[in-house]
This record gives sequence, structure tokens and C-alpha cells, in this order.
Amino acid sequence: MAAPTARQQDEAASARPPGGVNLGTLFGVRIHVDYSLFVIAALVTMNLGGAVFPAWHPDWSTPLRWIVAALAAVLFFASVLAHELAHALVGRRVGVPMSGITLFMFGGMAHMEREPERPRAEFLMAAVGPLTSVLIGVVSAVAGAALAGEQFTRAGSEMGAARVAGPLATLLLWLGPVNIFLGLFNLVPGFPLDGGRMLRALVWWITGDYRKATSVATFAGQAVAMVLIACGLAMTFGIRVPGLGSGPAQGLWLVLIGWFLNTAARTSQRQTVVLSALEGVSIDRLMQRGLDAVDASTPLSELVFKRLLPSRQRCYPVVRGDQLEGLVCAQDVRKVPEISWEATPVSAVMTPIASLGALGLHDSGAEALRKLGQHSVDQLPVYDDDGRLAGLIHREDLMRYLALSADRGSSGGAPRLDDRGLGRQS
Repeated sequence: MAAPTARQQDEAASARPPGGVNLGTLFGVRIHVDYSLFVIAALVTMNLGGAVFPAWHPDWSTPLRWIVAALAAVLFFASVLAHELAHALVGRRVGVPMSGITLFMFGGMAHMEREPERPRAEFLMAAVGPLTSVLIGVVSAVAGAALAGEQFTRAGSEMGAARVAGPLATLLLWLGPVNIFLGLFNLVPGFPLDGGRMLRALVWWITGDYRKATSVATFAGQAVAMVLIACGLAMTFGIRVPGLGSGPAQGLWLVLIGWFLNTAARTSQRQTVVLSALEGVSIDRLMQRGLDAVDASTPLSELVFKRLLPSRQRCYPVVRGDQLEGLVCAQDVRKVPEISWEATPVSAVMTPIASLGALGLHDSGAEALRKLGQHSVDQLPVYDDDGRLAGLIHREDLMRYLALSADRGSSGGAPRLDDRGLGRQS
């Protein structure tokens, strides 16, 4: 059974956007916006247009306040995009493939197809994001101060000048400190913040143990998350936290950020345990061989009653002649009502081969897991050295190996494999 090349399959898969809006590509990096970002952008706009700018500039007209507020929200998330794009471009430069960038309610995320292989690459990738944010902040603040002119000199600070400056200067003087704070916050040494990745790179470089370095950075990330949650809870009860203020809204937001960081840190630790356990085993030892195939024109009724029910095989290669066209699995049958099974060919419900990643017999279990997550599927075809289908590797095959393997980390059991999208740079 002949198959498309790995490049054709991966290009087809990478063209499918995840949930949200696809903004296209920038410098060869795919950009997506999660729907949650629009909610946060609306909240930022409402806060600026309905509270901050009326207090700073009571003489501004209502349309002017809302226009400047909307522009501020757009420029802020453009700054976040620049932060993530810096991660992606430097990542590519140091040999880490990037599948795209997603902007969402907590900021942004650059998706790595695999983790860096050297401490230096990790450190450079992590450091460039905060540096970009600080640079944007400094340039914005300086430009705003220059536009404010004498008003900035009399006010003595960015926020003071913003209260008396014109619309453009106000916008820049607000954007500058926000980006500087974003950059400095990301330098906090707790995973998955950029500072946490820098910490992991340093521990990795000193000890030579990637797994230990991840544990240290993860512990630091969870500690930072607990501090944020504690501060947020205190603020919701009216306690003023130095440098953070007080109030239920700000406190709740801090609790949400802490919860997100804690969850991300725990997930990263679990993924590291999983990938370490799978790195040393090739998938030719784990996959299912000797598969029966079905013709693309086979009715679903025949697939169900003559293949799926009598056999333990749950997924079938779909062929047309000697050409492999896709995979059809038991769950695909549910897409069609039983009354229509007789008239529906398997080709109507199969997953096309172009939507699946290509794996070779000698690829590792870790690589299989990465591609299962990248393509959001539960099984992938495996090809031999001549490009012929050799079998299938299932997520369950990897789980079974982990359950039996002695190298299971400190969790006391096999790590879970239900997390998609391994490798993310926040």
C-alpha cells in the first residue's frame, strides 16, 4: 500500500487551524486566536473606556475614549503576539520546529513540535520573549514621553503624564508600563513562565539532567502559582497586597492566573515523565501488525458485521487498489445512523491519510506521542523503510507500555496520555 510522503501529510495537518480564528501566517509562523481572547479584549476595552480614560481625561468625548481604549487593547495583544513570535523565530533558529502561535485569554503560546535538545537553545528561546516585551515597553514609553513633551516633564512619570497628554501619547504611555510589567512578570523563575524555562535551562546545564531540571522548574512554578492564588484570595477580601493592590476583580484574576500556572506546571512535569519513558523504545516494538484492510467502497454495514464485530481489530486501513487512502475506526461508524450503513461507504467516514502524520518503524514512542497530539488522533499508520504500511500505533499501545514499564517517574503509576499539544512556550 503506497502512502503520501511525510511532508505532504504534515503540511496538510498543519493547515488545519485549532479552535478559534486563523489569522494566517507571519514570517512563516501560523497565527491563531482563541475565542477567549475576544472576551479579555472586550474587558480591557471596557475597563479603559469606561473607567480609566474618563478619570484621566474627563474632557475627552465619549467616542474618543472608546476609540483609544479599543486601540490600546489591539496594540496590547499585538505586543503579546510579538513576544510569542520572538519565541518562535529564535526557536527555529536554534533548531526547534514551531507549528504556530495561539493567542488566548492568559496571553499567548508558541507551539513547539518538540522540546529543545540543549540547555542553550532553551535559554535563548525563553529569554527573548521577556526581552521583546521590555523593549516594546521602553520604546512605547520613550515615544509617549517625547509626544507629551513639557507635560511629561511637569508630571514626572508615565502615568502622571498620561493624564494630561493627548490621545496618542496617552496610548503609548499606557502601553509602555504594561509591556514592561509583562516582560518582568514572565521573568519570574517558575515554570511554565519564561523565567521558569530559563531556570530549567540553567539547572539542566549544571546537572546535565533534563528530567531533574524540569522537576525543579515545575516545583518553582507551583510555588509561584500558590503565592499568586493566596494574594488573589486576600485581595478579594479587601486586603491590600503591596504592588498588586486590592479588590475582588483584580483578586479573582490573580487567582485564575495562579490556577493556570499551577495546572500548566503539573502538566509539563507529567509530559516530561511520559516522554522520558518513551524516548528509549522504538514503535516497531509497540505497534500492531498484520492488519486487515478494507476497500474504500465497502459499505459500513459490512465493516461493522463482518469486520469490527467478529474481530478484535478496531481500526482498519482503507485502500483503493494498492493506494492507502485513510483509516476507519469503530468510533467513525457513529457518524452515520444505522439505517444508512448499507448505503454509506467507509470512505465517507474515514480519516484521510493526508490528515495523519507519518511514522517509521524506527521512530521512538516519544515521537509517536508527539504526532498523536499534533494531529489530534488516537492512532497513526507506521511505514517500513520501503514506504509500505507496516502497522498502526495506538495511544493505548503507549499507555500499555507505560503501565508495564519500570521507568514511571515518581508518580507511582503510569502517566496519563490524554494531553494534546506537547511542547508549548508561554
